[in-house]
Amino acid sequence: MTIKLLKDVRDYTSSDLRVAEWIEESGEEILFMNIGQVAERLGMSEATVSRSVRHLGFSDFKDLKKNLVSKKAGGGAAGKMAGTLAKEDFAPDNWFMCQQESLRRTAEKLVQEDLDRAVACMAEARRIYIYAKNASASMAQLLFFRLRRMGMEVSLLPSGGSEIVEGLSHVEKQDLVILFGFSKISKEGKLILDYRTSAGYKVLTFTSRNHMPDDEKGDVSLYVYRGESGEYHSMAAAAAMVDMLVLALAEKMKTDATKQLKKIENLKRKYRDL
Repeated sequence: MTIKLLKDVRDYTSSDLRVAEWIEESGEEILFMNIGQVAERLGMSEATVSRSVRHLGFSDFKDLKKNLVSKKAGGGAAGKMAGTLAKEDFAPDNWFMCQQESLRRTAEKLVQEDLDRAVACMAEARRIYIYAKNASASMAQLLFFRLRRMGMEVSLLPSGGSEIVEGLSHVEKQDLVILFGFSKISKEGKLILDYRTSAGYKVLTFTSRNHMPDDEKGDVSLYVYRGESGEYHSMAAAAAMVDMLVLALAEKMKTDATKQLKKIENLKRKYRDL
């Protein structure tokens, strides 16, 4: 049973039992619905649904959804999304306030010395390699796009399989690998960190963890807050960190950072009619 009836079935109203039965049959659907949508689905008033939820042993509808998250959605991506929605009825302004909080916490944790070291590693690297997988791949693509437009020698490492070994075989002592591994380091990420010992390259990691084992630490790390462990993880603060890193690098490179951009602009003007 998803919910356990605390009293004898005869002590519940027909509305209570109907709500309880629908909760059992709804699967994960209820996790993404508000009380008004549930009431409409059952042909009841919101007041009736709310009253039945309390009779079933919950303080309110939000309390019911929080209780159901782990039971119906588990701890995966669906569970995280449902858990975030269950915190309060979804509203754009609430969501943007959450992102502001993520940006605030990220800025609060930023260590200027770490940022300076990260920028120096990028500026001094012969070539930059970027590795990420799953949702983090979007940040890798963003950073790859920004750096390539600045004329940096940059490549994306394959996300897995034997191809990542082939990609790493090209990385040398003067190079830098940028590793996105926010909540955990993948087996491929551990391979990248381990191989640097013999290859001699440096690793810059993006992380959402305050503490990491020594074998999972990069030569320099940048912290990004993306929400609590059981929540839907946004990339808003991560994207802001990527762009801030690019701008800090451009400031260090001075006019060299704009040469390639001007070249691109000139080519666009020359071939704008094609």
